[in-house]
Amino acid sequence: MIETHAHIYSDDYAEDRDAMLDRAWNAGIEQIWMPNCDHATIPGMMELAERFPGKCLPMIGLHPTYVKDDFETELTIIEEWLDKASFIAIGEIGMDLFWDKTFREQQEKAFLYQCKLARKHNLWIDIHSRSAFWETVKLIEEFGDPNLKGIFHCFTGTLDEANKAIELGFKLGIGGVATFKNGGLDKVIPFVDIEHLVLETDAPYLAPVPYRGKRNEVAYIDLVAQRVADLKQITKQEAIIATSENARKMLVKAS
Repeated sequence: MIETHAHIYSDDYAEDRDAMLDRAWNAGIEQIWMPNCDHATIPGMMELAERFPGKCLPMIGLHPTYVKDDFETELTIIEEWLDKASFIAIGEIGMDLFWDKTFREQQEKAFLYQCKLARKHNLWIDIHSRSAFWETVKLIEEFGDPNLKGIFHCFTGTLDEANKAIELGFKLGIGGVATFKNGGLDKVIPFVDIEHLVLETDAPYLAPVPYRGKRNEVAYIDLVAQRVADLKQITKQEAIIATSENARKMLVKAS
């Protein structure tokens, strides 16, 4: 099984990171994809990538909630890393208008610039879009490159939004929200072909039921797989095989 989005370098795991990772490997996780937030999270992420080559795979990017007036300095750091290390994607990047709209213009500029970096380095993008789905779509369409692909991480939108993301060539990252009683994905997942879905936890955030409200961890992705299987009326193993294959295809370089 492939975990496509987990912040395993987070300080939330400072006391038991190795034990948490052991639980993940024992649960059948073959790869953990690590999204970046800003310059401060790069060292911890890269340390894990070095400790677990081929298993903990890093992305590089500036998370939208970390976009401030100094975002151009952060982007320069990202470019420097792209020239000296290997990454699977640019991420997580995007728009977040949930908490604060102060830096909306900077978020837009940072997103578009990082889309350029993705194409320059032949990488896909991992999108964070909170209270900003259509705003993000508008930017993707403005960017206008059909070869720009990626994942809408932590997808919690409507069926119309799901279909739009798929139309643009993006996968939907399905996580713990799928297990929430009022998460809304029961109105989406049954109507979307499984070839468009990948699994994630966003650990340490958004733990699935019955751990909702507690610290999330990678091993809980098994619960997400079961929920997707239930909604698709297939076996959990079928859901794992299909979504893992979808993820593996993301690692093939774009044209």
